[in-house]
Amino acid sequence: MKRLILVRHGKSSWENNLPDEKRPLKKRAYHDAEVVLKTFKEFQSGNLTLWSSPAVRANTTAQLFKEELEIPEDRFTIKKELYTFDENQLLAIINSCPANIEKLMVFGHNPAMTGLVNQLGDKALDNLPTTGLCVIDFESDSWKNIKNGKTLLQLFPKNLR
Repeated sequence: MKRLILVRHGKSSWENNLPDEKRPLKKRAYHDAEVVLKTFKEFQSGNLTLWSSPAVRANTTAQLFKEELEIPEDRFTIKKELYTFDENQLLAIINSCPANIEKLMVFGHNPAMTGLVNQLGDKALDNLPTTGLCVIDFESDSWKNIKNGKTLLQLFPKNLR
């Protein structure tokens, strides 16, 4: 059994004229992460491995989750390949996850995140919102061939405020 948790980065700021990968989170993103984490912590148990895009907005969101969920440093990795907007590239990176990892939480970007939720899960959605979280389980012993997953949980900040 494999569990994939996809989290879109928090709401980012466009105020400063920064390159896309350097844009920081807006103040609202911190509150959004807080409300999503409050509910997710009631659901989550066991060891999680976190992978994040290196983009500031994704990495900052991942750090908020890492701290609140008390994830040890050795279970947190920034992967430059996760700075992608393509769902097939995102899936290829997830497919490379070692088989000994049972629960993987990935922080990334749209439209790749929404596309992958719809490709792998059984509950389609129009858009995975910023700081939106989706949990999908797979009857598989390997990340290489995950498909036809069961969507267990979708948490969106606007539904939790």
